[in-house]
Amino acid sequence: MSPTTTPASGKDPFKLHPFDLGRAYEKLFERWGPQGWWPADTQTEIIAGALLAQATNWKNAAAAVANLKSRRLLEDSSDSLHALLELPLPELAEAIRPSGYFRQKSKRLHRLMEFLADNLGPPPWKIPGSQVMLWRERLLELSGLGPETVDSILLYGFDLPCFVVDAYTRRMLLRHGMITDQTSYEEIRFMFEDALPRRSEIYNEYHALIVRLGKEHCRRSARCTDCPLFA
Repeated sequence: MSPTTTPASGKDPFKLHPFDLGRAYEKLFERWGPQGWWPADTQTEIIAGALLAQATNWKNAAAAVANLKSRRLLEDSSDSLHALLELPLPELAEAIRPSGYFRQKSKRLHRLMEFLADNLGPPPWKIPGSQVMLWRERLLELSGLGPETVDSILLYGFDLPCFVVDAYTRRMLLRHGMITDQTSYEEIRFMFEDALPRRSEIYNEYHALIVRLGKEHCRRSARCTDCPLFA
């Protein structure tokens, strides 16, 4: 599925064979199968959830999403989007309080939804695959949106092939000698996108599987026993 990738450092702390990103995906998928990401009812909910997940765990982000859904603010409709944009920022901030940094996030969420409405009209939204990098650059220009958030929006919200790099991804690669602490987000993203077929469904599953790996085995204190990557 992919050529063998040369480790970034000459010494692999876990003494594994040279790490192949394609084979690693196959092993994770063989063990756990489809992960069903992103768990949401609408595109608007996915996009909002990606932003609200910044600097918090999914339980907290999901609670904030649930508050917005209870007010019918995350439906894929013109009326719902209008209601979200018309909601005073203090009310929006209070609704998303469980996600943390709620005042900052309320401004970011409003700005993001306004940007999408101004450029793409009412949801559901569509971005041509040929324009994915253009839209990635435009979204990265919005205050408060970093590459992980933007790539999550594009991958899960728009079904476009942008690989998401998170803390679990970095930890896995560090432990397999693929990167160093200085390796940038973009270098890691290119590493995956060069090694894999450019298909959003593969990027989707791989990222979700890496998250599961990080929670079950590749924790801060590694639990390598029965890890699928050692099989």
